[in-house]
Amino acid sequence: MSVYENVLKRKDGSEFGLDELKGKVLLIVNTATGCGFTPQYKGLEKLYEEYKDKGFEILDIPCDQFGHQAPGNDDEIHEFCTLTYNTTFPRFAKSEVNGENELPLYTFLKSQMAEDSVTGPINKTIMKGVEKLSTSCKKAGDIKWNFTKFLVDREGNVVGRYSPTTKPEELEKEIKKYI
Repeated sequence: MSVYENVLKRKDGSEFGLDELKGKVLLIVNTATGCGFTPQYKGLEKLYEEYKDKGFEILDIPCDQFGHQAPGNDDEIHEFCTLTYNTTFPRFAKSEVNGENELPLYTFLKSQMAEDSVTGPINKTIMKGVEKLSTSCKKAGDIKWNFTKFLVDREGNVVGRYSPTTKPEELEKEIKKYI
């Protein structure tokens, strides 16, 4: 299987094949509008504005599996993100990233890179606390919380998995390497 064999649902219910993104660098993020990490939308938008014309895409996949921090329907989530953070990158339908109803895309991503990259003692402590709160993180490789990020190169290889504590700006060097 390849990242390009996956399909996402848009907020209007239509399907979007990731094969349309072949040749682009992708940052895939499970997001939430009511999370302590929600301000990362600002950094994500900054990266998107800087690199979208150079073959970079962000795929925003809202998820309500972590503390019910993505309340509302897809339209309400979209409105919040565009009004609060002026986001312009693609946002897809709210989906699950762990468990029996997880998106096949997340099954694939987790099979390619099973652990988050977490650096620094403070971030490690935060993530240990977050893991204890996560009721959907049941097995090795599961997504631990909102704003876990996967970086995919132009050939469709998963080249990075980053914890929620990794700010988007910290990924700029990695993104530039693959652009």
